[in-house]
Amino acid sequence: MTVPPEGLSLAAEFPDATREQWQHLVEGVLRKAGAQDVPGTAAEDALATDLQDGLRVRPLYTATDTAAAPGYPGFPPFVRGGRPQGSAVAGWDVRQRHAHPDARRSNEAVLADLENGVTSLWLTVGAAGLPVAALPEALDGVYLDLASVVLDAGAEFTAAAEALLGLCEDVQGASGNLGADPLGLLARTGDDSRTAQQLAAAGALAARCSSGHPGFRALTVDALGYHEAGASPAQELGCALATGVAYLRELTAAGLTVDAAAGQLEFRFAATADQFLTIAKLRAARRLWARVAEVSGVTAPQAAQRQHAVTSTVMMTERDPWVNMLRTTVACLAAGLGGADAVTVLPFDDALGLPDAFARRVARNTQSILLEESHLARVIDPAGGSWYVERLTDELAHAAWAWFQEIERAGGQAAALRSGLVRDRIAATWAERSDDLAHRREPITGVSEFPNLAEQPVVREPAPAQPSGGLPKVRRSDAFEALRARSDQRLAATGERPKVFLTTIGPAAAHTGRSSFAANLFQSGGVETVSGPVDAFAASGASVACLCSSDKLYAESAEEAAAALKSAGARRILLAGKPGERQEAYQRAGVDEFVFVGSDAVAVLTSVLDEIGAV
Repeated sequence: MTVPPEGLSLAAEFPDATREQWQHLVEGVLRKAGAQDVPGTAAEDALATDLQDGLRVRPLYTATDTAAAPGYPGFPPFVRGGRPQGSAVAGWDVRQRHAHPDARRSNEAVLADLENGVTSLWLTVGAAGLPVAALPEALDGVYLDLASVVLDAGAEFTAAAEALLGLCEDVQGASGNLGADPLGLLARTGDDSRTAQQLAAAGALAARCSSGHPGFRALTVDALGYHEAGASPAQELGCALATGVAYLRELTAAGLTVDAAAGQLEFRFAATADQFLTIAKLRAARRLWARVAEVSGVTAPQAAQRQHAVTSTVMMTERDPWVNMLRTTVACLAAGLGGADAVTVLPFDDALGLPDAFARRVARNTQSILLEESHLARVIDPAGGSWYVERLTDELAHAAWAWFQEIERAGGQAAALRSGLVRDRIAATWAERSDDLAHRREPITGVSEFPNLAEQPVVREPAPAQPSGGLPKVRRSDAFEALRARSDQRLAATGERPKVFLTTIGPAAAHTGRSSFAANLFQSGGVETVSGPVDAFAASGASVACLCSSDKLYAESAEEAAAALKSAGARRILLAGKPGERQEAYQRAGVDEFVFVGSDAVAVLTSVLDEIGAV
């Protein structure tokens, strides 16, 4: 085969397809789905998805969807990675978190992890984890010249840093991060009484590391606190950027050069199961920091942002926690594709307390499979060149930069935290997302969708209390799991769960779709469902009923069925489906509420539990 000089032209024998032709095909699909009058661009817009931060994902991207040039891997603006070779040589750093307060048990877990694929340790030290004095015992037997140690000690970062540096005093090649993060601590606790002293102490640690411990960084810009409070991706990036700038100012004021100051920072971000948004977030974070570094006079390689990605706690559930394995796998994949230098996969039982050995094993093996079997790190910047990812990276970077500028205009990150600007803006974002969660526009598998009421609870040893008093900690499943807890309390008190009777009208073909929808809805709130015809209601033991059938049969029989249910003692009657033009007639017959795709599931379930008398 002879290849022409200009290269191989794929599909050269086929005529070019135009965007207009594709839109015409979309119009046909939408017409079959019942949508009318959506020609051309409107048809394409109908398939678009709105994200937080004003971003909009379109169904089709082409070469015309331009974005800023991402540069080359290892070169400014570092969108494609902080090192030319990416993770292709040795993979990313597999970093496991440990927070058990017992030093002996922590040591056993640490050694087991290091012997089975983990390459660095992330230790929660202080009141929220391992006592500072127990750090030597927890690290007994660890080759500190081979395994990096990253500390998360909260307000006790100075004492923890002294303990770790003391252990590494005579160890050549020891490395890690001392974890000082005064502004992150302010965000989590709301306690501003010692922020100034903590910033000065962090500066002193940075100077000490820069001059005498070249393998160590002193500060962590931990953006997890903002993500865990419900921040959007752009808000998480903007807060991290403002914090990094504040630390640069503090460290240079303490006498470090700007290059040395930048070299003392490591950034920590959340990785979620929205894989493309996570990839774009990590790429955008490097681009944003590269701009700060450029303006500040930082030179390469110190201008490249060091990133630690951690699977999101917001997406983790207590109910059906096994599904968390799937969520963390996707998040880990996204972190690796996004170019994170270090990745932590939280165990699937993280929301329940301290993980057991099995959960830690699954967490570390998740990374090992992606690295060793899926060969995820063998390609440098695998997301590079995707029109979708490049455009999403660009748009997210602009949204984050706008938020960063607003924080700077407010006086910087510390001032924005003290004034409540950060808290209020994140709270507004979380309120909007909570509404999506309540209406199940953002489904949670195993909780708000496809729940399993027969699931046996997974019990874990309680974890030490985390810092609190500042920004809240939220999880997507909070509202639904609170409803499930009410159901559990009723089960414990009475021996049975709250119950709703699904009143089926007509043949199975007519009612199965809506009865399945209703069963899924009620079970997501811990409400058991039994089904049958109207005359079976009295024997069901339920006090609430939900009519399930087709619109045609509703028009013929719903009013009669509702009246019969009321006569049989139903205290509340719902109808599965939108009311349409017969709403008033149904309500006169006794229907109290309508449930359908897009209705407020949390409000419906709360009212049903209140009616039944759940705790």
